Amino acid sequence: MTATIALVDDDRNILTSVSIQLQAEGFLTRVYSDGETALKALTDNPADLAIFDIKMPKMDGLELLRRLREKSQIPVIFLTSKDDELDEALGLAMGADDYIAKPFSPRLLIARIRAILRRTEAAPTSDGAEGEAQGPIERGRLMMDPARHRVTWAGEAVTLTVTEFLILETLAQRPGIVKTRNQLMDAAYQDDIYVDDRTIDSHIKRVRRKFREVDPQFDSIETLYGAGYRFSEE
Repeated sequence: MTATIALVDDDRNILTSVSIQLQAEGFLTRVYSDGETALKALTDNPADLAIFDIKMPKMDGLELLRRLREKSQIPVIFLTSKDDELDEALGLAMGADDYIAKPFSPRLLIARIRAILRRTEAAPTSDGAEGEAQGPIERGRLMMDPARHRVTWAGEAVTLTVTEFLILETLAQRPGIVKTRNQLMDAAYQDDIYVDDRTIDSHIKRVRRKFREVDPQFDSIETLYGAGYRFSEE
């Protein structure tokens, strides 16, 4: 089935351009220029995925997400500016699935959308069926539950984006095995999307930083210069 994407942004130029790009990729789109209108519409008729700008008048993206989460669990991607790191962390803790900084590549946004939709389709259904979802991954102090998109380290929750989760999952599935940047790109994006090495390195850096917030001694993701990365269970 064709997925429906809801776009919420007070910048009509972004609404128009992103909507056109998504439609060209086969998605259906709904556009809203303020959070209040979007909240009512998404509550009455949920989309398959929503994209919220964080900075909006009247009701910003964080408040929109908070109120939406009281009634719906549809996946949400935040659009942020480069200096919105605190808002990104808060949004993820509140239940956002991913974020992407402006200005952004349309192809990168589309890759993130598809990754999240794939993850959503693999999640358990309301009757408990698992579909293609795999069971939890336990590697030393790390526990990952792909079906519920949950990560803990020594029992402490770690909040990752979908892209970060997919990269870590790929490393943790085979501890000690080196994964090249190309292999991690394929796992995180899976579409014909060009992502340079620095993007994967940035994701790894963010993942390490998030784990070190709960364990300053975290060093289980190893860099092998010229080769790639590997996960150590020690």
